[in-house]
Amino acid sequence: MIIGASSFAGSLSELSHEVRSVELYIPKLHVYNGRRLDRGVLTTILDELSTLDLMTSIHAPYSAESPTYPKELRVDTSDMDTEDFRLMSESIELAASLGSRAVVLHPGRIHDGREASFENMVSNLKQLAVQAADLGVMLGLENKEGTDPTNLCCLAEELVAAVEAVNSDNLKITLDIGHANLTCGGDPGKLRTFVRTVSSHVIHMHMHDNGGKWTSTYDGDEHLAPGRGNVDYTVLKEIHNYRGIYNLEVFSMPDVRSGKATLMQCLGKD
Repeated sequence: MIIGASSFAGSLSELSHEVRSVELYIPKLHVYNGRRLDRGVLTTILDELSTLDLMTSIHAPYSAESPTYPKELRVDTSDMDTEDFRLMSESIELAASLGSRAVVLHPGRIHDGREASFENMVSNLKQLAVQAADLGVMLGLENKEGTDPTNLCCLAEELVAAVEAVNSDNLKITLDIGHANLTCGGDPGKLRTFVRTVSSHVIHMHMHDNGGKWTSTYDGDEHLAPGRGNVDYTVLKEIHNYRGIYNLEVFSMPDVRSGKATLMQCLGKD
């Protein structure tokens, strides 16, 4: 069982003592000045990483309205321009150089109608998948939370439809169990059905918790440590023979430690 954590949870050194993998969260890694990649800063991070026994995954830029998210790095996969493709390409290239297990992509947002936005997103993802295939990189399209009605690919069926429409061996699914719990309204039966629906396409996972309902804090997407909300993590057993990373998307080392213990208890693995 490979448990990882996102780079914003702690330093690389701290994480190396608790987990086997780190997800390099590009938008908050401070490797960009505006939209220009600071290769000096990136090299410093990679030099430290080279001294540690950690696998990697990459979280590419995405679209977010949060005040803590750098506005220069907003990328909406249903509405991309040349500069957006360059930003995403740099994440894919980094993954190739590190031998990362996955590059996480967010689905796009709904603009001039769901159908047109979905089609634009699929077209853009096809282009990214071609580059990923050329470099031997796996992309994981993440399900978003249904408590935000502007998101595409909240429902399991739409997420699967997007992946099947792209039709690439290099684009599959990052299952975000916290987002799925919000989409399912905290109902464990619905969550189990969600997981079963996407199970054959899942190559990467995000682990965090919430109360399963909308709140004024990030539409309920609180990113609590597993065990602090109402997510039933035993539903992950529906994904048979999974060999990917269970990445903890939490904000502190205490949450990494408690979340890891919860996952190991629920999944019966060590």
